[in-house]
Amino acid sequence: MNIALIAHDMKKSLMIDFAIAYKDILKKCNIYATGATGQLVEEATGIKVNKFLPGPMGGDQQIGAMIAEDKMDLVIFLRDPLTAQPHEPDILALLRVCDVHSIPLATNLATAEVLIKGLDAGLLEWRNAVK
Repeated sequence: MNIALIAHDMKKSLMIDFAIAYKDILKKCNIYATGATGQLVEEATGIKVNKFLPGPMGGDQQIGAMIAEDKMDLVIFLRDPLTAQPHEPDILALLRVCDVHSIPLATNLATAEVLIKGLDAGLLEWRNAVK
């Protein structure tokens, strides 16, 4: 499974905590992330992370391209809904492409935990069947 991890600045520490808590599940997957988030997760967990550009510099779009090419299976995007983001159009495009291609997407910790536990339980195996 290919998993993308993205976190706005105010959510990066939460993403690190999430990655540490679910390290045993994440290490079985190919992890992709936007710049700083990927670096922080890699340092905190020791898991190899394929890093893209920072989100505002095109990293969100790079992940979106993988989704459009059916090369991404799950996206965990811990968004900060209380802070305006200068690259909001890119964020909305990423959310849209997840919907268009039926990619499971979590935008908060509660949903991220449900998805990662579902992945561990084998509930996302349908992704392999439709590829």
